[in-house]
Amino acid sequence: MTDRQGGFRGWTAARKGVLSGLRFTSLRLRLVVVFGLVALTAAVSASAIAYWLNREAVLTRTQDAVLRDFEQEMQNRAGVLPEFPGQDELQHTAGQMAVGGQQFSVLLVAKDRDGRTVYGSSGGLNGFSIEDVPASLRTAVNKEQPLTSNNKSPYHLYWQRTVDDGTPYLVAGTRVIGGGPTGYMLKSLEPEAKDLNSLAWSLGIATGLALIGSALLAQAAATTVLKPVHRLGVAARRLGEGKLDTRLRVSGTDELADLSRTFNNAAEALEKRVADMAARDEASRRFVADMSHELRTPLTAITAVTEVLEEELEFEGGGIDPMIEPAVRLVVSETRRLNDLVENLMEVTRFDAGTARLVLDDVDIADQITACIDARAWLDAVELDAERGIHARLDPRRLDVILANLIGNALKHGGSPVRVSVREADDAIVIAVRDHGPGIPEDVLPHVFDRFYKASASRPRSEGSGLGLSIALENAHIHSGEITAANSPEGGAVFTLRLPKDASEVARQDAEQQAGGGAQKGEGS
Repeated sequence: MTDRQGGFRGWTAARKGVLSGLRFTSLRLRLVVVFGLVALTAAVSASAIAYWLNREAVLTRTQDAVLRDFEQEMQNRAGVLPEFPGQDELQHTAGQMAVGGQQFSVLLVAKDRDGRTVYGSSGGLNGFSIEDVPASLRTAVNKEQPLTSNNKSPYHLYWQRTVDDGTPYLVAGTRVIGGGPTGYMLKSLEPEAKDLNSLAWSLGIATGLALIGSALLAQAAATTVLKPVHRLGVAARRLGEGKLDTRLRVSGTDELADLSRTFNNAAEALEKRVADMAARDEASRRFVADMSHELRTPLTAITAVTEVLEEELEFEGGGIDPMIEPAVRLVVSETRRLNDLVENLMEVTRFDAGTARLVLDDVDIADQITACIDARAWLDAVELDAERGIHARLDPRRLDVILANLIGNALKHGGSPVRVSVREADDAIVIAVRDHGPGIPEDVLPHVFDRFYKASASRPRSEGSGLGLSIALENAHIHSGEITAANSPEGGAVFTLRLPKDASEVARQDAEQQAGGGAQKGEGS
């Protein structure tokens, strides 16, 4: 049973390989089939015409020679017979007529003196008989034609081709002018049929050779035509892989050469456009990084001042005028918000520049979530459903950033209580953060992780900067993880974080796969 299943699987794999090869060379197959059909049509047409012309020529030549000799024999031998010949005389004359070079059989029919019909056959009593002559031919031979200016003879020579047991025959008959016996001739056309069969076989072989030659020619033509197309496909794949310096070698002045030139021009324009965009993107990142870095120095001083002002606000009987107290509180909150924005911008810049790196450590997920909630005084507003002992090798700082953004977003825009649950799935850790608010509008769901996106355009000065969820998603991606947002059927929004248990192993496998894929692609190109 195992051998049979293995053989079946092998046959199935082989068939799939053949079918994939056919699909891969479908244009080649179409060219070969079209060439083959054109060649087959031309060869069959030419062979049919040649066979028909040769057949008519051979049969007509043989027929004319036989009929001419038969007519001459009828005049020279049957014409000298008496008016009422006997059977012996007819038999002797028929034998003499059949001795000629055409080798046909002769039957003579006449009336004796008693009015009886007598027959004389060159083949004896068992030879050519009147039953071998078609009735229509006998009728035409014995019918007397009226004499006119165009018809000088009352009787004419008539002939007909017949087939008996697969053998073709020529049957002819005429009467002696001026009175005399009626003569019939039977000539076998088997030699001519054999010659025509040989001709048909020769033409069939020639047709087959023409078909094979056309297939080889089509293969050569397809190879010539499709090789540049294949090179173009390989170059297009390399271009799609980001190898923008890919170019095609141009040779000739045909349409394929024009296509190669067009591809090279398009690749050159694309490379220039991408280089310009990369330069502008790099300049933009550098500007954001420099701006964030330059803002940190004055922000540090401003933050120190606002901390002093905040202490004065909290001190009873302080020296701050009650009239300016709201302005001071606004300065303190906006300074804190600006400081968070600068930190977030610098983090985004590191992600865009590709300089963000993981600092991995063995983390107890439940302890990490508890520490995150405790550090931000969210213990009363968050329910935790996580068993201790679920460990993963992750970056603790980045995991804290992810959790802080997800839980803080749920507390800010959703409804309490916020529930955080943890479960294991295969080689991954799944953390779900669910709130009990109104949920996320359907038109907002696709954009919740976009940078600077805010669900309500009427509240541009909300406490958030619009970067928190996007930074959380980037931190998940650097772990080879993912975050998804959805609405719970019971109400509220659910953010699901999925992280591998060992981020270092996943990162190593991804690097090896990319390196292997690049090497393989390089070889294939």
